[in-house]
Amino acid sequence: MTLKHGDLRDLVYHILEIDSFKSKMGSDEEIVTLGFSTKTKEAADDLANFFEKGYDFVLDADATPGEQSDGTYKVFVELERSNEVPSEIMELANGVENLAKLKNLKFRYYKNWRSQPLDETELESTVPLDSENYGIKVNESNLSNYKNFFNRSFVESVDMFDNVLRIKKKYADPVFFEFVDCGNRDDIMSSLTESFNIDGYSEILYLTKYIGDYAITKYGDKIVMENQGYSVVLKRIQT
Repeated sequence: MTLKHGDLRDLVYHILEIDSFKSKMGSDEEIVTLGFSTKTKEAADDLANFFEKGYDFVLDADATPGEQSDGTYKVFVELERSNEVPSEIMELANGVENLAKLKNLKFRYYKNWRSQPLDETELESTVPLDSENYGIKVNESNLSNYKNFFNRSFVESVDMFDNVLRIKKKYADPVFFEFVDCGNRDDIMSSLTESFNIDGYSEILYLTKYIGDYAITKYGDKIVMENQGYSVVLKRIQT
């Protein structure tokens, strides 16, 4: 089937993940991986086919065979890591925006807490365009990476989709949080306007047992977790 303008309307999510997944075509130092999320398996298959047949610079495009833990279907695209990557990503993104009638696409680089506006300038300053810079970027022990932040935890998996953090402990139901802010502990603490929540002790105790030995406090409805002087502000949510 040849996709037309608007055929995937309301079926593609607005955040693109870059270098968050392993490459099938070669080493991660030499290949840029992109991950798009869709709401249905059919949309994922159609989008993968669109990428593979419509762009000669795409090395490979593939859809996951089933639903992922976050409830989405993933489409993975692989590109050669080069100076052309920012413009190539923008070309792919323009195609997706046209098919899905999306506006204001964002991207998340390598499991960062924050997503960024998708434009060529941001891509050029964020995505490593050669193997040497890739190695430097991903090997930094940076707690702004949500996987690294929970490197001392007991949990089985930590995933982030859109602005929602999902933490799963083995043999237990997952817990979900809305991401609010992150940064240096002193900066985060000075930015909080809520009062310390003395009634939040039972929730803090539960989260400490569930996640691990992190400094966890609660201010209003905001939960603050700290690891080595870096703090993350979250709100507990139900999904």
